[in-house]
Amino acid sequence: MKLKDIAEKLNCELRGPGDLEITGVSGVEDAGPDELAFVSNPKYIGRAKVSRAGAIIVGKDTPEVTAPTLVSENPYLTFAQAIELFYAPPVPISGIHPTASIARTAVIGDNASIGANAVIGEGAHIGDRATIYPNVTIYPHAQIGDDFTAHSNSCVREFCQLGHRVILQNGAVIGADGFGFAPRKDRSYYKIVQSGIVVLEDDVEVGANSTVDRATVGETRIARGTKLDNLVQIGHGSTVGEDSVLAAQTGIAGSTHVGNRVMMAGQVGAAGHLTIGDDVIATAQTGIARSVEAGSSISGSPEFETSVWKKNYIIMQSLPELAKEVRKLRKELDELKGSSQ
Repeated sequence: MKLKDIAEKLNCELRGPGDLEITGVSGVEDAGPDELAFVSNPKYIGRAKVSRAGAIIVGKDTPEVTAPTLVSENPYLTFAQAIELFYAPPVPISGIHPTASIARTAVIGDNASIGANAVIGEGAHIGDRATIYPNVTIYPHAQIGDDFTAHSNSCVREFCQLGHRVILQNGAVIGADGFGFAPRKDRSYYKIVQSGIVVLEDDVEVGANSTVDRATVGETRIARGTKLDNLVQIGHGSTVGEDSVLAAQTGIAGSTHVGNRVMMAGQVGAAGHLTIGDDVIATAQTGIARSVEAGSSISGSPEFETSVWKKNYIIMQSLPELAKEVRKLRKELDELKGSSQ
């Protein structure tokens, strides 16, 4: 595909020869002379200047590079769209595989693709254009909207409600029992029936081997547009607001309420019964032990404001030298005291 055609499709400003032939996309360090790369962070501009890429997607304020460029307001988004110009995933075959087990009372919308050994329970309702890969299980009375995609070995439990365009990656489990046990006098535990449901609103994606637990009573809810990475755990009765992103190995304990547009990096953990406000950013491995005000940026465990955590981190690196200096001063003080006696 010629670079000028790519620029037109991606609505970018072209700087360079439009007749350059591009055959694919790649990272800026690995791209070859016929491939398109991108730079979204100015600190990587040095890599772009020595890249072999045929052309590079850059931002409007990116310093000049020698390669032809496509100038975009959002280089990362533009690169994501460029990938779609060159890669087409396999299209599932419409229809129901003969080994799929679909209950008589289940309702499946038009143009579904249901793979081998998929199981759909009594009273389940799935909208139009569903793509259900092999070994997916939909429990009885689950309600699922249009354009649903469930990759192999994912599961939607009984009575859960999923909106339109929901994507479940491999092994995702929606609506498993929450971690609810009542202690007895003999220190054994009585299992509490988890009678609630999970609600995933429109355009939610749940990563591989992630779990969203059903509520004890009421619901666990993931709001519109939120994305959960692989190995994420959402405890029972929690809510996550719109357009939030939770990276791998993040864990949210029960009855915690996460706001809109929250960003949690890898291995963030939040204790239960907290409120985390809108637009909060939690850096990797943050341990959230108390409620967090909207707009905060937090780091560390227990959490600090990120600016404070950075100062503490710098001081911690100096602690061995400070301890050595303290020991030296104590020794000198002891010698002074000894000489004065």
